[in-house]
Amino acid sequence: MILLDTCSLLWLASDQKKLSAKAKKAIKANAGGLFVSSISAFEISIKKKKGKLKLPFLASKWFEEVLEFHGIDEIPIDSQTALRSVALPAIHSDPCDRFIIATSLEHSLSILTIDPLIKQYKQAKVIW
Repeated sequence: MILLDTCSLLWLASDQKKLSAKAKKAIKANAGGLFVSSISAFEISIKKKKGKLKLPFLASKWFEEVLEFHGIDEIPIDSQTALRSVALPAIHSDPCDRFIIATSLEHSLSILTIDPLIKQYKQAKVIW
């Protein structure tokens, strides 16, 4: 089972050439076991609002349709995940990525990410 980080989700939906061969293989092998943190909806909405991301319609509609189309389940952020994100070593300063790491640990999921900082967390299982 795999947790896609925000970039992986964006690339899966709109530019699969940016996904590594290993990432594409993992997505295919884990069909029905793909997840995304709800923090990715936040990140995508912020990027769209700031003009750093172009989407064909509202971020909320885009997010909902992409998850449905690709069979991805959303994992909401709960208090355990929030607390675990703060308890992580101070390798990554981006709170959204810390939520993604904590979500993967709370749910025993590998993270599909190109982010080199996430790879530095020894307890996280990263696929790329």
